[in-house]
Amino acid sequence: MKTLVVYESMFGNTESIARAIASGLESQSDVEVHDVQDVPPEAVRAADLIVAGGPTHAFSMSRPSTRADAVKQGAPQRDAATGLREWLAELGSTPHTALVATFDTRVDKVRHLPGSAARSAFKTVHRLGSHTAAKPHSFYVSDTRGPLLAGETDRAKAWGETLAAELKAHHSRV
Repeated sequence: MKTLVVYESMFGNTESIARAIASGLESQSDVEVHDVQDVPPEAVRAADLIVAGGPTHAFSMSRPSTRADAVKQGAPQRDAATGLREWLAELGSTPHTALVATFDTRVDKVRHLPGSAARSAFKTVHRLGSHTAAKPHSFYVSDTRGPLLAGETDRAKAWGETLAAELKAHHSRV
């Protein structure tokens, strides 16, 4: 089985979570991890599971304007070019049969407020006709630039293990 983990990360926190999720998936699947700007189309076509995530900006997936704001706060300019929103739009036009799961990073102090990149991505994926492997999942940072809260990478690895088990169960049913 093959899994593709795709992330958008402005300050490195979402990338850390993506790599921890991949670590949890590795026991059951061959895993590739890519920034949204560098995903090879053949990796999408080959994947049995796609795990996609990004930071929550203004209660949703990032937009060019919110990524520009992140650059003003010190994020690398390169990371503002393409985000999860644009990549998912491209995913809809790329033939694939993979299950999809979504995640995000969010600031802890607004944890109780509605809206998240993971939920927005989940809705987009569903609207595009992809089958979802799990409910959207959030991981928390202390502030916009981070750092991740203690234990979040461990939670991400555990979620990756759960996704791996779901993928294995799905393949045994098919």
